[in-house]
This record gives sequence, C-alpha cells and structure tokens, in this order.
Amino acid sequence: MSSVLAFLLGVAVAGVALPAFGWARKRFARYRSTATLEDNQVTTISQVLHLAIQGSPTGVAVLDRGGEVILSNARAHDMNLVHDRSVNEQVWEVATVVLDDKESRTLDLTVTRRRTGSRVSSVRAFIKPLTLVDDRFVIVYGTDESENVRMESARRDFVANVSHELKTPVGGMALLAEALMEGVDDPEHVEYFGQRLHREAHRMADMINELISLSKLQGAEALPEMEPVSVDDVIAEAFSRNQVAADNADITLTKGNDSGVLVLGDRSLLVTAVSNLISNAINYSPQSVPVSVSQKIVDSDVVLIRVTDRGIGISPEDQKRVFERFFRVDKARSRSTGGTGLGLAIVKHVVANHNGNIKLWSRPGTGSTFTIELPIHHPEPDTDDTPVIGDDETQAAGPLRQAVTRVATRRKDKAS
Repeated sequence: MSSVLAFLLGVAVAGVALPAFGWARKRFARYRSTATLEDNQVTTISQVLHLAIQGSPTGVAVLDRGGEVILSNARAHDMNLVHDRSVNEQVWEVATVVLDDKESRTLDLTVTRRRTGSRVSSVRAFIKPLTLVDDRFVIVYGTDESENVRMESARRDFVANVSHELKTPVGGMALLAEALMEGVDDPEHVEYFGQRLHREAHRMADMINELISLSKLQGAEALPEMEPVSVDDVIAEAFSRNQVAADNADITLTKGNDSGVLVLGDRSLLVTAVSNLISNAINYSPQSVPVSVSQKIVDSDVVLIRVTDRGIGISPEDQKRVFERFFRVDKARSRSTGGTGLGLAIVKHVVANHNGNIKLWSRPGTGSTFTIELPIHHPEPDTDDTPVIGDDETQAAGPLRQAVTRVATRRKDKAS
C-alpha cells in the first residue's frame, strides 16, 4: 500500500515539475538572448578605443617595420595614407627614416582621388614612433588640408590679380603724365592726354571703391538694417544710372511692366547689383541693339529680375567663371569701357546677402540673360494706431508708401 502511495505521489510531483521545468527553460533562453544583446554593447576599453579610432575625422594608421598595416581607420583610406592594406609609398619612405632615428616628421601629400565623391585633395601626414620603448612601430596621423589649400590658392590669386589690375592704370597714368609734361605748350596735346589721365584715375578709383564694397559684402562689415524696398524703384534708379552710357552707344533700354512688390533689403546695394548687370549688358552689346529688364512673380513668394542683352554671348566654359573677381569675357572690350572685372562678383555677393540666387543663361552670338531671384516681402497687416494717409491716397501711394510709413512710425517709437 505504501508503494502505491509513493507512486501516486511521484506522479503528482512530476506533473507539477514538468511545467515548471518548461517555464525555467524559456526563462533561461530569454536571459541568454539578453546576454547576447549585452555582448554587443560597449563594455570594454578596447571597444571604446576601436570605435574612437574608426570614427575619428583624423586619419590613423599604425605600421610595423615590415611595412605591414597593423591598424587603420576609414579616414586613412580616404586620405590615401593606406590602400588595400598597403601603405602609401611616400608615407613609407618617411616612416622608414622615423623608425631609424625616432624623430617625428610631417609630409604634405596631394591625393589622387580613387573614389567618386571624395573631396580630399591635400593631406598633411604626421609620422612619429608609436612609443620610444618599442621601436618596431610607427603611427601616422593624417589631417585634411584641402580647404586650407584652396583658400590659400584663392588668396594668392586675388592678391596677384589686384596687384596686376592696379599696376595697369598706375603705369598708364605715369606715362600719360610724362607725355602731358612734354607737351605743355600744345593745348590740344594737353587736353588729349589730360582727358585720358582723368579717365584712368577714375577707373582706378572705381576699382578701389568696388574692392571696398566687395570686402564689406564678404563679411568684413555688417550690412545695414534691411528695410522694405520697391523692386520697381530699384530698376528705375538702375536705369537712370546707365542712361548716359546707353545713349552714347545708341542702345535703347526697355523695361517690362511694374510688379509692385517689395523685397526686404538694402536699397543702394540692390540698385548697384541691377545697375552692374545693365552696365555689363551695354558694354557687351553691339551699337543700336536694345537691352531689356523684366520682372516675373513666381508663386507669390519670389520675384525674378531679368536683364537680357543680344550681344556676343558667353561660352559654356566661361559661364562657370563669370562671377569670379577680375574675370572678363572680353578683356579688350572691358578695358576700353573702363571695366574693373568686379561687377558680377559684387552682384553675386549682394544677391547672396539678400537670401537670393543669381542665374545665367547665355549662348555665343545670341546674347545673355542674368536672372536675380529674390524672396518677396509680405508686410504684416497693421494692428496698431499707425496714422493712415487716407483710403484714396493710400491706394494711389502704393505698397512702398505704406511700408515707408510703417518704418518711420517704428523709428519714432524707438526714439521715444
């Protein structure tokens, strides 16, 4: 009887234990899965160092005496310090010297681009012993100097261009002054060379003033406070500035319909930009060929100001460079008209400082169209007690008068 009871008790215990065992097995499997996930976390110093080196913007490579790459990161490959587990020949040549005398050295490299999209063109490599205790290894640090090299090249070009451009009128003025002194007894001689001397002096003054303006636009000085400006008024004043030059060339300036829109900006700078485009169009157009300026509103948010000529046009390779300082499509024509080569560079920076864009379409022998894109300014409706001119008068005055009235009122409030 006792054996029967023992058997029944064992069955009961087994019935309870089997489900418990299944639950425990599932629980253990869950812990094992969690442990696997934890193994993928950063838990050791070696993992930290590995991730730090691989994610560094500095190229890092460790080499041994046999020229084998012991360790390298992705940036070292971008900089061509190593490639396919092989060290750059120039780097290895310097590394062998470092291994021998344990003195650190630097090396400037010009990178041959192996991968599409890589922007690294110049690298400075710093090569030193990994440790002074063990002389079997050297470490190479690489920094991307591409932007610094480009900026330095641009600076040298700019200084050389300025020196050359200023040297030309200064040399011409010296020759003209000498010729003037030799012919003091001849009134016609004096008048002829005096006029040319005067023209060269004005050209040099214009160049200096435009260099100063360009310096301000590029961030040397803060721009004036932006105010609502009428695009129609900007174009009208730019027309006025160029009317004499157009008349002398027998060129008709034509203007499209007014848009009535405002942009937030500096009036004098915008007038200068549009005026420079019109002046360029006149200078590069044949006599008696019209130059036109038109406006177009896009999606009620952007106004396009287009200056179109039917002149010599610009070749595709030159179109990429027309906004560079001192670049001229036709140097002979530009010098004869007193051009400084800075006009389009100023236009580019004025438009950029007004959150706009400048685009060019041109075809040799057909002409060119420069398009300024500017965001339209939408004045907020008045909610204060700003003095009103009167309904009829307000409508006649247009949006510019309303904007000027609001600006004047705000200035008075600030002053008080």
